[in-house]
Amino acid sequence: MTNTPVADGFSMPAEWVPHERTWMAWPSRNETFAEEDLHTARAAWGRVAGTIARYEPVTLVTDLGESDTVARYVDRPLTVLEKPLDDAWMRDIGPTFLTDGRGGIAAADWVFNGWGAQEWASWEHDRHIAEHVIEAAGVRRYVSRMVNEGGGIHVDGEGTVLITETVQLDEGRNPGWTKERVEAELKAFLGVRKVIWLPRGLTRDYGLYGTRGHIDIVASFARPGLVLVHVQPDPAHPDHEVGKENAALLRAATDAEGRSLEVVEIPAPTVLEAHDDWVDFSYINHYVANGAVILCAFDDPRDEENAATFGKLFPGRAIELVDARDIFANGGGIHCITQQQPRV
Repeated sequence: MTNTPVADGFSMPAEWVPHERTWMAWPSRNETFAEEDLHTARAAWGRVAGTIARYEPVTLVTDLGESDTVARYVDRPLTVLEKPLDDAWMRDIGPTFLTDGRGGIAAADWVFNGWGAQEWASWEHDRHIAEHVIEAAGVRRYVSRMVNEGGGIHVDGEGTVLITETVQLDEGRNPGWTKERVEAELKAFLGVRKVIWLPRGLTRDYGLYGTRGHIDIVASFARPGLVLVHVQPDPAHPDHEVGKENAALLRAATDAEGRSLEVVEIPAPTVLEAHDDWVDFSYINHYVANGAVILCAFDDPRDEENAATFGKLFPGRAIELVDARDIFANGGGIHCITQQQPRV
């Protein structure tokens, strides 16, 4: 019988620990990125990759024969790896890296099935990307039987994970799984001891190209014991009630160490609609890199307000605002297109 990561001493560290590198995937022609949108998407992904590359190495996975397109959009040196790709959301198709505190590193390879086998999604190639990344990184691979995406989990590095019911119990992902079975798998693979469930994600995330409620647009840890939560101040938006409910649930929760969580509310941008639908623009979908926080920007008055908040929450790190509207237009944000490999 194969050992689990936790049996071998591995767990998922928090995102703010030092990184060896960031992994990303490059947009190619597919259902998400139509021909006319491909340039815009690549420019948006390129802005994120170029910003992160100022702080740590970036490895970019491109579809076969497309590595030569990267230099048109990123003016900093990146490592490029060509592998067959369907889409470009490395947080979800990539592995979850694990460490053992003794200089060892490994990775969890979850089952990926196109965010619950959605009609528009293709995952013939993306379901193998985690294995390709693990092989390129030269680390030990642990294979899970659970459908899971990196955007569906957020850990504090001290035994607590945040998840949502509509993702982990989605019949398109894990039919018949109970909360107890999900928790057992997360504890075995992430090394967590406490699972905090939120009922659902943001409203837009249940439309076409949505993930059905990923946590990384809703709530995230800034440090152990302190969680950030997306709130929508405007009662005209359906996420006004969603944010209130999530904030209340988190304030009532305790972490693996028994601490009551300190909750910091991060207000949504002032814009409510785009492309004839409610927006799910969220500053929660940031990425913590070495020496910096890469924060979603929306050309909105709340960009600078939230940048100041993040500056206080992450002292000693530069706060880099990067326009994320073209990423959100395709179904995600900055956190969704990045995956950290911790340094050991």
